[in-house]
Amino acid sequence: MDFSKLYRPGALNSFQFIALTGLIMSGAAHLILELLDRPPLPGFRWLYVCWVALYIVGSLLNLFGKPGSDHHHHH
Repeated sequence: MDFSKLYRPGALNSFQFIALTGLIMSGAAHLILELLDRPPLPGFRWLYVCWVALYIVGSLLNLFGKPGSDHHHHH
């Protein structure tokens, strides 16, 4: 099992990449709201739960999915 698929940028699948991007953007938005002394919207913290869940699903697919199953290139 290649655990570098959990952290190496070139080995991430699209679900993991979207989840990490979402975590970074949500964190940046949260930081900006804190700096502006404005409370986040109700339920804003649930975004983090959703991004982590998406990352876990993507990681499971990446680790246990069939190799090459996500590539559908036709020549």
